[in-house]
Order: sequence, then C-alpha cells, then structure tokens
Amino acid sequence: MHIEYGGSTVKIASVAIVFLSVVCLALLLGACGGAGGEKEEPTPTTDKIAFESSRDGNWEIYVMNTDGSRLASLTHNPAEDFAPAWSPADSRIAFASDRNGNLEVYVMNADGSGLTNLTNNPAADFTVAWSPDRSRIAFASDRDGDFEVYVMNADGSGLTNLTNNPDEDFAPAWSPDGSRIAFASDRDGNLEVYVMNADGSGQTNLTDNPASDTSPTWSPNSSRIAFESERDGDFEVYVMNADGSGQTRLTNNPAADRLPAWSR
Repeated sequence: MHIEYGGSTVKIASVAIVFLSVVCLALLLGACGGAGGEKEEPTPTTDKIAFESSRDGNWEIYVMNTDGSRLASLTHNPAEDFAPAWSPADSRIAFASDRNGNLEVYVMNADGSGLTNLTNNPAADFTVAWSPDRSRIAFASDRDGDFEVYVMNADGSGLTNLTNNPDEDFAPAWSPDGSRIAFASDRDGNLEVYVMNADGSGQTNLTDNPASDTSPTWSPNSSRIAFESERDGDFEVYVMNADGSGQTRLTNNPAADRLPAWSR
C-alpha cells in the first residue's frame, strides 16, 4: 500500500489502495501561567484555519483567518511539513514533517513558535489525532515493522502501542467523549474501520465488508462515525452508528467522494 500524505509517500506492502489523510480540525491546548504556578487557559485562537500548501516550492503549514485574510506561513523549512491538527484549545498545532530525514510528529504554538519533535524516531510517524482533553496524541508509526496506532502524552512521553497487530493499523480518530479511538486496519485482508477503547482494549471490526473502508471521523456526540468506502465500485461517503450498525451511503456519484469531516 502507498499512503500519499502531504508531499510524501509512505509505503505499506500488503494493501493496494491509496489512503490520503489530510486533517484540518479546529481546536487546541493551554499554556502555563498565573500566580503560584497554576495553569491558565490561553485566549483561544478563534476563527483560524490551518492548512498545508506547496505555494513556496515545498509543503509548509500555513494559517489564515476564516475569510482568507492574514495568511502566514508557520513552518518556513525546506523539508515537507503537512497535515496540521489543532489541539482542543486552539493554542497548539501538531503536524507531520520529514525535516529529519523521515516522517515525525511535531508540535508548535499557534504562531509557529515553540517547535518540538515529539516522536524523534527513525521510523515513519504521522496521522495525528488529539485527545479531547488535549493531554494525549494518537498517531500511526511503523517503528515495530508495520504500521500501528500509538498514543503518547502531549509532550511526547508515555509512548504506548495500542493496536499491536502484525498487519497495518493507521488513521486514528478520537471520539469526542474521549473513550474510544476509531482507526483503519487491513488485518482481515482488506481495509476496514475498527474501533477500540482509548487504552487499546476491545478492538472491533465495525464495517466488516470485502471492499475498502477507511478515513473514520466521529460525530460531535460520539454516536456515529462517517467513513469512506469503495463497496459500490468507487469511493463514497458512508455513515454508521458507533457500534457499526445502520451503515448508510450518503453520496451517490460516479466520481470519488472521500475524507469526510464532521462539523462541530
């Protein structure tokens, strides 16, 4: 499988489809301050959109107001920086970069300052998803020989392999209530949407279909999951209940309809 991700291509040998995961959700975390060392919530960075662009000759992370004004490049690096993900208090942005020669997960403040490599591993680390309480980050990595879903604290500590399966697991999506993580896996011979508890227990195949199902995204109340599927001959957007029941096709077009994103 080849996953085209931003400006880079990540190879996965066992599956023959392209999975494109570019995430721009709107949310982020707090900075420290206040008397007595207590933490204060930062002023939210409202009405901003982060995105990736190659307009300067390579992929960079940009930010702009929702009307397109005040465009600014945040990364300014000759390597490829892409797939920004806001944390749930609008103060930090996680993203993927190959500036160290391989894909890593980085985090920075909303103005581009405070850049930190969180993963710092020779393997490929990408597809970032923040926990709703902004204390943890889920991501995919092939550091154990195949792609797995990992979780770490927001400072990069406490790394844990959640999926621990010999097949490919990637594209984590945290439920808004923080209790579960949906992800894509080919462990049953083709790509399916799975769900597990936030600690990795209870891994369950939700889609259970011979076609490719991927790119899960949760509804704001954690009751449903939208995803993409090619079960009707081309990629369409589907929705299902969080337990996998009630799978319903939402789009019906001969072109490819992919990467659903739920409004918040």
